[in-house]
Amino acid sequence: QVQLVESGGGLVQAGGSLRLSCAASGIIFSRNAMGWYRQAPGKQRELVATITSGGSTNYGDSVKGRFTVSRDNAKNTVYLQMNNLRPGDTSVYYCNAPTAFYSYWGQGTRVTVSS
Repeated sequence: QVQLVESGGGLVQAGGSLRLSCAASGIIFSRNAMGWYRQAPGKQRELVATITSGGSTNYGDSVKGRFTVSRDNAKNTVYLQMNNLRPGDTSVYYCNAPTAFYSYWGQGTRVTVSS
């Protein structure tokens, strides 16, 4: 069974940094694209970043230049380094593993940025 377990969220002041991790199991991680999404209260879930199996990345417009997605296939883990955080980044961040049959989601980790 597929499991995605996020960690690393928390409370940080504006301008600070956090690194999120997502440990995956139950999929052939090295062959799978991975993604990070976020959802704030009352808003739709939005793309933060994706990374292909080959390491190509894509970012949402609001995080370009501040966030970096990376992966460690030896550890079956995808990371999201978040720098220069803003109050608008406050959200629950979800890890995503899209497969041919189903799109899997983690339980989410909360990030709160204070001004």
